[in-house]
Amino acid sequence: MKKIGALQVTTPSDREIVMTRVVDAPRDLVFEAMTKAELLQRWLLGPPGWTMPVCESDLKVGGTFRHVWRGPEGQDMAMRGVYREIVRPERIVRTESFEFGCEAQGGEQVATLLLTEHGDKTTITLKVLFPSKEARDAAAASGMEHGVATGYERLDEILAEMKTRGR
Repeated sequence: MKKIGALQVTTPSDREIVMTRVVDAPRDLVFEAMTKAELLQRWLLGPPGWTMPVCESDLKVGGTFRHVWRGPEGQDMAMRGVYREIVRPERIVRTESFEFGCEAQGGEQVATLLLTEHGDKTTITLKVLFPSKEARDAAAASGMEHGVATGYERLDEILAEMKTRGR
């Protein structure tokens, strides 16, 4: 198991990456921060210098989402998908496909987000099932875990603000 800050990354099978992190907030706040566009655009950015100019989501089974990230040199990377399952505030399953910029990750992947509450803390578990071992290896080699770890550090700040404001 690799650990970056508080992010734990495992590869339990030849097609999966599982990332786990504990945050200091109740599950309903974490779910809100992970599903509201105006909050996602503040923390789901990856490495420093990246922004998310497009964050569209129709959060319902069968609904679609599209995120576009912009890098410091102006390059764009976009992901789209379809929500397969939503159990508020504990689980979201969705497909994910990159439109451009990450073709090496090859095809559609399935991401399962689980939020497990333990007192006033929540464990975030994100399991990504890739179409092949090669696609999983390309994602792992992309430095994705560094971007995820940085994003979760920003998420900590947003959750602290939400708790202070009472939402």
